Amino acid sequence: MRLLADLIRGMEVEKALAVLEHHPQHSAMPLFKLLKSAINNWEQKNEGQSAADAGLIVKTIYVDNARTLKRMLPAPQGRAYRLRKRSNHVTLGVDVKI
Repeated sequence: MRLLADLIRGMEVEKALAVLEHHPQHSAMPLFKLLKSAINNWEQKNEGQSAADAGLIVKTIYVDNARTLKRMLPAPQGRAYRLRKRSNHVTLGVDVKI
């Protein structure tokens, strides 16, 4: 997730959406949906303006750790392997290009 966040930081939102839509990495789709949501929120807050006309950019984006779900997998000879299902929190901010 952090690799994609570094990739789209500072990009124009239309270009960032195109990159995320066609990126093969699994975490590209949740970031795509988050960016679309941020654009829609900005358009609702600034009535009468569209994101394409305003020249929005991805101002800030960072990824923090979230909780880890711990699960056990069976292993040979009566042992167990620990499986850690990690998740994260993403913070995204869009703003007009200055």
